[in-house]
Amino acid sequence: MKDRKEIGLDFIIDKLTNSIENVVTGDSFATDISLLKSTDLKNISKKKGWLFDWKYEFKQPERDVFKLTIVNNSEIIQGLICVEVKEDHVYMHLVESSPFNKGKTKVYSGVPGNLVAFACKLSFQRGHDGNVSFLSKSQLVEHYEKTLGAFHFGGRIMIIETPSALKLINKYFKD
Repeated sequence: MKDRKEIGLDFIIDKLTNSIENVVTGDSFATDISLLKSTDLKNISKKKGWLFDWKYEFKQPERDVFKLTIVNNSEIIQGLICVEVKEDHVYMHLVESSPFNKGKTKVYSGVPGNLVAFACKLSFQRGHDGNVSFLSKSQLVEHYEKTLGAFHFGGRIMIIETPSALKLINKYFKD
């Protein structure tokens, strides 16, 4: 299989919420994050409004794809993240909100922040002190510095270190 070029991530942190928040009502909803199942893939395609090839990500043995859902509503996926646990950190390959959580008509805010906080939590669980890295689209470097507390390592590489990871985790995961 030919190697794919790593694209820079271009998710927008719309709002750091305590879970995810209904844009119209302001109501917060507790979330669950679980591994994506092959049966979930039938609803995740470019035809259905998703930007990335999640089937490809799902098939990569070194990567894990996780889905964000609302507690007691595991059928409706709010967003997806593809991560790889490296030797000393967690690498985020892709982050995407569901099509209905993008743009001016989105239903819920806080989805990307929730997914990034999960990557930080996973990093702690794997003994990597919350360290997370990803490639950014160059025009979003400053956005990730401000919203996530990430620092620009050089080129398009962004790193979230322990203090910023803890802030994100404490925002989204109270337990």
